[in-house]
Amino acid sequence: MTFLVVLSLVVAVAALAVALLGVRRAPAPTGDVDALPEDVLGLRQEVAALRAESAGAVRHVGVVRYDAFPGMGTGGGPGVGQSVGGRLSWSVALLDDGGNGVVLTAIHGRSEARSYAKSVSGWSSDQPLSPEEEDAVTSARP
Repeated sequence: MTFLVVLSLVVAVAALAVALLGVRRAPAPTGDVDALPEDVLGLRQEVAALRAESAGAVRHVGVVRYDAFPGMGTGGGPGVGQSVGGRLSWSVALLDDGGNGVVLTAIHGRSEARSYAKSVSGWSSDQPLSPEEEDAVTSARP
C-alpha cells in the first residue's frame, strides 16, 4: 500500500514538472499583431471582408400596415367611421447599414390598389414620404 502512495506522488510531481515546462515554453502574449499565427490573421482578414461585403446587403426592414381610407363605408359592410380593409395597405422599408435602399408602398382601396417605390439614401428620401413610409424607415433604423 505504501508503495502505491509513493508511486502516486512521483507521478503527480512528474506531471506538475511537465506542466510547468509547458507553461514556460509558451510564448507570452505581447499584443504584437505580427506575433499572431498566420491562420488567425487570415481569419481576421476574412471577417473584415465579410463585414465590408454585408454592409451593402439589406439588413434593416421596417413594415407598417394601415388603413389608407378609414371611415369609408360599404353597402352591407362596415358603417361610416369604420375601416374598410382591415389594414390592407402597407409600407416596407428595405435598407442596408448606411440607410440606403427603397420604401415600397401598396395602398388598397375599395375598387383599386396602387403601389409606389421611393428610393432612400442615408435614412431619408429626396421624394416626399408619407407618414407611414417615414414610420417604416424609422422602424428599420437600428
